[in-house]
Amino acid sequence: MTIEKSLKRKGRLARLRSVLSRDERITQMKADERWADGTSPFGLPKLRVVRLVVGKKKKKKTAEGDKKDDKKKAAKKK
Repeated sequence: MTIEKSLKRKGRLARLRSVLSRDERITQMKADERWADGTSPFGLPKLRVVRLVVGKKKKKKTAEGDKKDDKKKAAKKK
């Protein structure tokens, strides 16, 4: 059976994959200067897929924010 057209997701293969195709591995090896011309494309070594992790941005404390924090601490101490 085939999947209904309305149920297919757009950009399904646009996300990061854990397995590279042969062409992608050869391209990556060329970029790393590990590929020599004339080498057999069969039996290629496994290559690590670099994943980018987007972390949360740290909040910058402003002078106003510091003053507010100081007032709150002083109020708690009383």
